[in-house]
Amino acid sequence: MPPAARAPRDVRVPRPGAVVFRVGAVVATTSIAALTYLLYGNRHHFYDLHIYYDALRWWAEGHPLYDYSRPDEVQGLLYFTYTPFAALVMYPIAFLPFAAVALIFTGLTVAATYIATAWLCRMVKDGWRGASPWYLAALVTPLLLLVEPLRETITLGQINLLLVLLILVDFAYCLPRGHRFAGIGIGLATAIKLFPGIFILYLLATRRWPAAVVAMAAASAATVLAGLVAPGTSWRFWTDALWSTERVGRLDYTGNQSLLGLWSRLVAPEPASRPLWLISALLVVFVGIRRAARAAAAGDELLGLTITGLVGGLVSPITWPHHIFWLLPALLVLVGRATAADTRVAPRALTLLAVAGVYAVAFYGVVSFTNRGDAVERTDSVPEFVLRNLLVLVALALVFLVPVRGRADVGGVDAGKEAGVRSLHRPA
Repeated sequence: MPPAARAPRDVRVPRPGAVVFRVGAVVATTSIAALTYLLYGNRHHFYDLHIYYDALRWWAEGHPLYDYSRPDEVQGLLYFTYTPFAALVMYPIAFLPFAAVALIFTGLTVAATYIATAWLCRMVKDGWRGASPWYLAALVTPLLLLVEPLRETITLGQINLLLVLLILVDFAYCLPRGHRFAGIGIGLATAIKLFPGIFILYLLATRRWPAAVVAMAAASAATVLAGLVAPGTSWRFWTDALWSTERVGRLDYTGNQSLLGLWSRLVAPEPASRPLWLISALLVVFVGIRRAARAAAAGDELLGLTITGLVGGLVSPITWPHHIFWLLPALLVLVGRATAADTRVAPRALTLLAVAGVYAVAFYGVVSFTNRGDAVERTDSVPEFVLRNLLVLVALALVFLVPVRGRADVGGVDAGKEAGVRSLHRPA
C-alpha cells in the first residue's frame, strides 16, 4: 500500500516587493552604523584588549599575572582583573599578533550581538506581529551596535558579548528544552567574570533548582581547574587582587555607572558611605529579583533576564558602560509591547516614547560626548548629577517601573511552561 500523502505545508512566500523592502531596510541600518563608526572612530584603541594581551604575554614569560599594569591618562595604573580561569581561556591569544587578536575580538562581538539579538527577539512574547527573529536581528543589530555599551565594548576590545551568549545559551536554548546541563553557560560565564553570578540568584528565585546547581557546579569546577593549573596565581587573585577595587579604576569616575559610583560622585573626594551603599544595593536586589521572578512566573523570561542583568550592574561596586548590555533587551521588551496587537493607542504611544528615551540615553551615554569626570570632584548640581548618572538612573527606572504582565497578557496559562519557567504561585 502506498504511503499516505502528506498535506502540503503552509509556506508563505514573501512578495518580491516585501523582500526588496526588507533587504533595503537592513542595508540602510547597516550603512548608518558603518558611517557612524567611521565618524566616531576607535577612541579607545582597544585599551582593555591591550591589557588582556600584554598581561597574558607577561604571564607567559614567567612574571606574576596580577603584577601587570598599564597606565591610563585618567585613572592611573590599571591591572588585569579577570579570574585565573579567564586567563587560561584567553591564554592562546598571547601567541598571536595583536592585529589578529583585535580583528577576532571585533568580529566575535559583532557576531555575538547578532545572535544574541535574534535569540532575545525570539523570547519576546507579546509583539513583533510574527516577524522572523533572524530578520529582526539583521535589521536592529546595526542600530544596537551604536549605543554606548556596545561602542565601548568594541573600541575597548571587551569580551562582554561572549559572556552574554553563554548566559543566553541557557535561557534561550537549554532551559526551554529541559536540558540536563542547563545552567552550565551561566556557570562558565561566572567563572570567567563574576558579574554573571547574579543569574544564579535569578535561577534560585525562580525555583529552577537543577539549573542553579549545574551553574554553581560549573563555576566551581572551572575555578578549581584554574587552581590546579595555576595555584599561586589563583591564590593571589582570591586573597588579594579580587578585593582591591583600585586595580579596576576610581569609584567616582563618571564611567562607573553603579550605585556605588553614584554615591561616590555625590561626596567625592571623600569616600562614599559603605552602609548607605549596602542598604541601597540590598533594596535593589530584593525588589529587582522579586520582580524578575514574577515576570518569569508570568512567562516573560525576557523581562526577567533584563531586570536581573540591570540589577547586577547596579549593585556591582564598579560597572562600566560596556557592562550595561541589558539596556538592549529592555528596548526589545518595550518595542515588543508597543507592537502587540492588543496594545491600546495611549499605552502604545507612551511605550514608544519610552523606547526613544532609553535608546537616546544609551546612545549618548556618559563618557562618549560629555565630561568623563577626569577630576576627583563631587557632583554639586542637578543637571550634572543627571548627566553623570544617566545610565544608573535609567537602569533604576527600568528595574522598578516596567510593568510585569500577568499570564493572560503574555499568551495564556501555559506561557510560563512554554518559557521553561516553573510558576512561583504568586500573583503577577
